[in-house]
Amino acid sequence: MKKAVEQLQELMGLLQLEKQEDYEQFRKMVESLSMQERKEEGYTWMPVKVIKSGYTIGEKAFVIVERTTQLNKRHQFRSGMPVRFYTLYANAEKPECNGVINYVERNKMKIVLNVKDLPEWIHQDQIGVDMLFDGRTYVEMESALKATINAKDNRLSELREILYGKMPALFDDFKQAPIIDGLNGSQQQAVQNIFSARDVAIVHGPPGTGKTTTLVKAIHLICQHENQVLVTAPSNTAADVLTERLSDAGLSVLRIGHISRVDESIVSHTLEAQIAQHPDSKHIKKVKIEAAEARRQAHKFKRKFDADARQERNHWYQQARELSAWVNQLEDRLVELVIDSAQVIVCTLVGVTNRVLKHREFKTVFIDEAAQALEPAVWIAIGKAKRVIMAGDPFQLPPTVKSYKAARGGLGKTLIEKCLENQERVSLLTIQYRMHQAIMGFSNAYFYGGALTAHEGVQFHSLYEEQLSPVIFIDTAGCGFDEKVNAEAQSRYNPEEFMIVCEHLYQLKENILPEMSPEIALISPYREQVIHMQTIISDDKKLDDLPLQINTIDGFQGQERDVIYISLVRSNTKAEIGFLSDYRRMNVAMTRAKKLLVVVGDSGTIGVDPFYSAFLEYVEKEGLYETAWSYMR
Repeated sequence: MKKAVEQLQELMGLLQLEKQEDYEQFRKMVESLSMQERKEEGYTWMPVKVIKSGYTIGEKAFVIVERTTQLNKRHQFRSGMPVRFYTLYANAEKPECNGVINYVERNKMKIVLNVKDLPEWIHQDQIGVDMLFDGRTYVEMESALKATINAKDNRLSELREILYGKMPALFDDFKQAPIIDGLNGSQQQAVQNIFSARDVAIVHGPPGTGKTTTLVKAIHLICQHENQVLVTAPSNTAADVLTERLSDAGLSVLRIGHISRVDESIVSHTLEAQIAQHPDSKHIKKVKIEAAEARRQAHKFKRKFDADARQERNHWYQQARELSAWVNQLEDRLVELVIDSAQVIVCTLVGVTNRVLKHREFKTVFIDEAAQALEPAVWIAIGKAKRVIMAGDPFQLPPTVKSYKAARGGLGKTLIEKCLENQERVSLLTIQYRMHQAIMGFSNAYFYGGALTAHEGVQFHSLYEEQLSPVIFIDTAGCGFDEKVNAEAQSRYNPEEFMIVCEHLYQLKENILPEMSPEIALISPYREQVIHMQTIISDDKKLDDLPLQINTIDGFQGQERDVIYISLVRSNTKAEIGFLSDYRRMNVAMTRAKKLLVVVGDSGTIGVDPFYSAFLEYVEKEGLYETAWSYMR
């Protein structure tokens, strides 16, 4: 068996392959294209006009830009992406700066710039926005791996050996956690393991089992014994959810991260907002104004001036420097004050490297959704810890790996998966509170060995009394509904299959009473099908008053609805199912429904695969198996 250090060195090599592949894909997509090609492919908006500008909480400059050509054309920009904001205006001073997208709406985009002052050229013509490659994450992961590999005779080296199963994780079982109201037996045991762990505790939370609830209760308990806890997650969305839940539990929470990547609902918890609300910030702002005025006075002196004028200019520059230095001292002191006052600090795994946390260590670090994080990213957070609590479910969405070689080498295998194999004490949450037991049944048997039980409150719940079954498969085999490919988007869609979904929706609407108003989601593995569904539904008057959400499976992770429709899309004579073969993605999709799950697909295409064959057998036995012909008019 290889040593932990040897395995980590191999992991470093896999990470290099992934970084290279990620950059090559980006380069092929963007950097090798001409300006016109980038515009056509949606990697550049040019020209744009600035329709609004200003400063965020924390006084970062922002602009809202709007396209003036290629309106409504598909593009590649997404919230959180790094971009280059620039002008081709010949006389512009500092003609470009970088920033991060806060949000994108059809033809508008808000960018939080990485500069303190707005560029003077923002109202000129010939302004554009380019997508950038974000290599910072790789730099931080590489640094964390190097630190872990080289760790010797310290806490990080001990955690490395424990997490790789080379040393046992220890528990102080004499430390008894209090019984917490609202937790079931498996949740209470998970809290007990967290409370008594000296080194590592692992919480395995299948869909609907209250993993986040359990973590929040455990964090609340730990905060009664420790001054401060660090809570991390791989994505900004997951970090925002934790921030909200922990705040609702009555804890003082500080959310660290770029303000453009934080959801508006929890902006008040950000470092920038809490600094802005602090009484001392008024004094700092006053000194900043004085420093700006001193610089303005110095800038009044142009080229030719005598000795007295030079002396006066130097005086103003000196005063500006002294005031700016004072501002920096005051701001640093205020930042430390705000951070010290928080019971819980929440950030993404990469956010742990934020300069305000650079010299801080924590007795306990929580890592939520650990099964969605590449292992090198997890070591970033572990480097701050005396002990580590990891939670997640490796049978749900995995981390994204773009390099085929890196994936084959094992980069996609997460640290929590390794811990589930090598740690003796793992807390499996076994009571699920979301789904009818028939909706839960297939995933329970296939992924969790039948260990889960549906809580009596959800065990048999349904939409209406006459509902025939909570699990339905509508088979399009033999209907000629062949999948179609959008070559430009490199994605697939199946408009005829979605017609069947709509027909079932019409019938559902007739069967439910208006006051029921169930929440309904239409999801698909393929983004092109999602776009098609959104287009059709927006024009369908029959479904105007139904509360519908439409998204990809990945985009719907962590959510739930009364009714879920899954459009599988794939229908071909070669029985090719593409990334439907990622069963974890389908586990996520099938476990979002509370009262009704409707899956529409072609059994002739998917039925050759053992996973889908088992699912079809399950539906025949426990659900309702229908043919699409019965929905065709």
